[in-house]
Amino acid sequence: MLQHYLSGRLSQYLLLLACLAGIAGLLSSRALVAIAPIVGVVAALANPELRRDWRSYFRNGSAMRAAAMVGFLLLSGLYTSEWPVWQHELFRSLVWLGVPLAFAVAVPLAGWQRLAVGSTFVLATAAVGLATLGNYLLDPASANEAIRIGQNVPAITHVFHISFGLMLALAFFWGLLLRRDALAGPVLRAALLAAAVAAALTLHVLAYRTGLLVFYVGLLAVALRLLGRRHWALGAGVLVLLALGPLVAYKVLPSVQERVKSSIWDVQKYTLKQDMNDYSLARRLAAIETATNIINEHWLLGVGPADTHAAMLRQYAWHDFGLRPANRVEVHNQYLSTLLGGGLLGFALLLVLLFWPLAKPWAQRHPAIGFFLLAQATTMLVDAVFDLQTGLNFFVFGYGFLIVAAERRASSETM
Repeated sequence: MLQHYLSGRLSQYLLLLACLAGIAGLLSSRALVAIAPIVGVVAALANPELRRDWRSYFRNGSAMRAAAMVGFLLLSGLYTSEWPVWQHELFRSLVWLGVPLAFAVAVPLAGWQRLAVGSTFVLATAAVGLATLGNYLLDPASANEAIRIGQNVPAITHVFHISFGLMLALAFFWGLLLRRDALAGPVLRAALLAAAVAAALTLHVLAYRTGLLVFYVGLLAVALRLLGRRHWALGAGVLVLLALGPLVAYKVLPSVQERVKSSIWDVQKYTLKQDMNDYSLARRLAAIETATNIINEHWLLGVGPADTHAAMLRQYAWHDFGLRPANRVEVHNQYLSTLLGGGLLGFALLLVLLFWPLAKPWAQRHPAIGFFLLAQATTMLVDAVFDLQTGLNFFVFGYGFLIVAAERRASSETM
């Protein structure tokens, strides 16, 4: 054990264990989601060169931008009125410190280990997708009826459907990217291709709205990138796929037909001011209107991240849209949620967190970073990603694994 510690292998393998536990937790177990960051911190502490390397955490701009999210929450304590909620949110937010610390200080993962982590995510996500798809095929009529009334086919491991759709979309793009890794052998490349196809198929058959949105936004980004590099034929081919994919899916898959019809009917409940208590999109639109009214009054610093729920309830008391108390939902949009809780200052921090890395050469060299940030930014249009622990941990894990680690490698190469 002492030899493993002194060589750095203990720290490195603990970081690898934290990554694999995090993936397992995201797909199946909330307990592992909570434990994985702790293991990552232990990995950092197990670095035999800790006295030298701990400074790299403070020199890592990506890690410091993540820490700023906690800093703003601490600042909001000066004007919050929901102290128990604020304390709970502060505890949840520690992941913004622990995960970047692990990737900035622990002995870095070797190339084959990074490939193993990425491949595990892609293969495991696709496997859960196929298992869920198999469950759907056992009784497609009942599943399509659930989709017709606005529900979603639950993942077989009960992952929240928005997070699961995002994971499936990323599994598609990351699977294709990882096939190009020089360390990937023929068997792994074939498995990754199969997993990418399985992820895309699952998204379409189960008609996960958010996942499909991310999928097609990603394809559009691929097409524009190819056209920008003057790969005209490939770019045009992706654009054709982008146009035909949704059309073919609608013509062939009853689940997609039901999803489109239910979504249109759902929105009409809001626009026509009808009873929207049983309609998800209508309630979300009502929540957006409610949140916008609050933001207009608290535009600089917001009401405080811990006070958003209470503020929404107070606003609903003035105008409830005919919604029963149980159906007065939070705003499902991370940008509006951030404006609501943090005002323009909190919103600026979020934008810097999302888009600052894209201006850096070390990030531009890694397409996986671009896909991750694009997917998260797109998902944030239709969901408050950070409100659920799974969504928060998935973002921070991907941010640490891809962005903090990439900046650290770039810094070490220039020293």
